[in-house]
Amino acid sequence: MRFRLTPRETSFYDMFSASADNIVTGSKLLMELLGADASARAEIAERMRAAEHAGDDATHAIFHQLNSSFITPFDREDIYSLASSLDDIMDFMEEAVDLVVLYNVEELPKGVEQQIEVLSRAAELTAEAMPNLRTMDNLTEYWIEVNRLENQADQIHRKLLAHLFNGKYDAIEVLKLKQIVDVLEEAADAFEHVANTVETIAVKES
Repeated sequence: MRFRLTPRETSFYDMFSASADNIVTGSKLLMELLGADASARAEIAERMRAAEHAGDDATHAIFHQLNSSFITPFDREDIYSLASSLDDIMDFMEEAVDLVVLYNVEELPKGVEQQIEVLSRAAELTAEAMPNLRTMDNLTEYWIEVNRLENQADQIHRKLLAHLFNGKYDAIEVLKLKQIVDVLEEAADAFEHVANTVETIAVKES
């Protein structure tokens, strides 16, 4: 790690950890949605919406701290990018849950549970990695594994699309379900963006 002669604002680490922990909460709500009947989904969506609002608050707190700090732990553009990408993950997860409720989807297609399992694992890895930004230790395995998970998510997404277009669904149902699985894929992409940003930070700090 590069030796520094200047002090650094350390509260960013705690805020990034809080954002990542909130994403774990969101991933658990996605898992809960899988086993819920239609009557319970609206309440899950409300809790997801509250978690998304908490994520927005955390992101705004990071931006406020960034704008008011003279010394930052790493480059300002990387802090902004990391905070924005973490926020994107929560936004996509909330959107997916909201679409399931708004579209009155009775049954999600086989394969969505695999998408959500990948997101849940990526959320756990991201939450474990954020505290390590303090020392830049033990991060390589994190971004390698998240990139592997994103590749897995791509494969699951393609198989889901093939399933949706096999002629068993009517056109309107295909449109609804495709939008949901596309948003879940965007969440997986956002996890990769976070991992790539962490890798960039670690390289600069090495």
